[in-house]
Amino acid sequence: QVRLVESGGGSVQAGGSLKLSCVASLYAANTHCLGWFRQAPGNEREALGVMPVGGGPATYMDEVKGRFTVSQDRAKKTHYLEMKSLKPDDTATYYCATARGYCRADWLRFLELWGQGTQVTVSS
Repeated sequence: QVRLVESGGGSVQAGGSLKLSCVASLYAANTHCLGWFRQAPGNEREALGVMPVGGGPATYMDEVKGRFTVSQDRAKKTHYLEMKSLKPDDTATYYCATARGYCRADWLRFLELWGQGTQVTVSS
């Protein structure tokens, strides 16, 4: 059974950094994309970044471009979200995910699997 497990969340002050990790038990045959989204209470899911499972350039939401970086270590079946210059508005539960499709800005439409989430809290 495919499972995703996130780690690395926590509390930081504004301007700080965090790196989240996501380990997959395996990748499904139709998995094309590895990504991250977040959700704050009362808000909809926000796609953050996504990249092809075999490597290649990542696509980011405008709000996090230049601050967040998605990367992967395919041998470890792990993908990462490195976050810098964090702001209080970044406070949310962060989820790693896999998806089908073309790994573009609308990748949340093709969600396949996501993890249990990890909380990120940024204080001012």
